[in-house]
Amino acid sequence: MDRFTASPLPGWLDAPVGWTGLDPTSDRLQRLVTGLPLGPVRDVLHGAWLGHPLHPALAQLPIGCWLSAAALDLTCTSPPAARRLTALGLAAVPPTLWAGWVDWSELSAERRRTGLVHAASAVTATVLQIGSYRARRHGRTRSGILLGLAGTAVVSLTAAFGGHLAHRQADTPASPEVRVADDGEQVS
Repeated sequence: MDRFTASPLPGWLDAPVGWTGLDPTSDRLQRLVTGLPLGPVRDVLHGAWLGHPLHPALAQLPIGCWLSAAALDLTCTSPPAARRLTALGLAAVPPTLWAGWVDWSELSAERRRTGLVHAASAVTATVLQIGSYRARRHGRTRSGILLGLAGTAVVSLTAAFGGHLAHRQADTPASPEVRVADDGEQVS
């Protein structure tokens, strides 16, 4: 048993894999995303030019901005800077989400379920950060801080699901009944 499988978190983070109730929504969204006439933009969003998926790299900007805003809020350092960091993080969300949806649309049904939970938590974090920015902009600094801290907590959960999806679930076969040996032969 390695140090990662000894942790109770992988099992908890794997829970969405069994949530087959997400499949009708997943299937509709997959058809929608794969049907978009993105042309060469699809490869750009996948990160083909980069040699690896673009979404994880893009996700660093909103996460970093919101964590930095939270640090400023917790240290009572600079409310205007925290507001600007919140806004910058929000500006980075659209390309991050687009790249994520394009990658998600090519996953197996099991991994798309985890991806939907990841996406739903990303949207929740974004809505909280929008609320934070609006409250800060209208002088309700305390509300802005609380919403921002809540959004940062949710985006941390989002990152946990995303990392689990990209690293842990990428190493597991889509179906436990069918495995492929190193020589390409199916084994049971």
